[in-house]
Amino acid sequence: MRKLIFALTFAMVMPVMAGQPPEIVVGFSPSTSHDAQNNVLSIINSARHSLDVAAYLFTSKPIAIALLNARQRGVSVRVVADKKANSDRYTAATFLANHHIPVRLDGHYATMHNKFIVADRRSVETGSFNYTISADKHNAENALLIRNAPELAAKYQQEFNRLWNESRPLNHHD
Repeated sequence: MRKLIFALTFAMVMPVMAGQPPEIVVGFSPSTSHDAQNNVLSIINSARHSLDVAAYLFTSKPIAIALLNARQRGVSVRVVADKKANSDRYTAATFLANHHIPVRLDGHYATMHNKFIVADRRSVETGSFNYTISADKHNAENALLIRNAPELAAKYQQEFNRLWNESRPLNHHD
């Protein structure tokens, strides 16, 4: 009887879980509550399996540290960034490469201007928000976080994989 009740309960709960609507959170900057940056940090900090990051400018220490922490807790982290904007020794991309996170630089375009993160193939953060201090404190930016959206995440994942495959590794500097 217990098994029957469990099976019926499981059968009723699974369709509800499978059909959960996406959760959408929008953040703007500049803001005293750092809404846009918090959306970026939220998707990074909640990832359990994978984070794929496409970045134009990437100099934000809090975001770089969050990605490093994600890797240290067992999350697979990959970053593809614009070559011209991230070739300097002192970018977050270089910091991550120096900490053995796979980073690739894309020089195929005048500007690789994407700014998005795919987490666990289910959630996406995207918007105008560059991963920089200026984006958080000085620029008018937006960061849209969409959780529980595997179909949307699959489209962004496909684009990330395309960018990754056409890019070249940033070798770390010891």
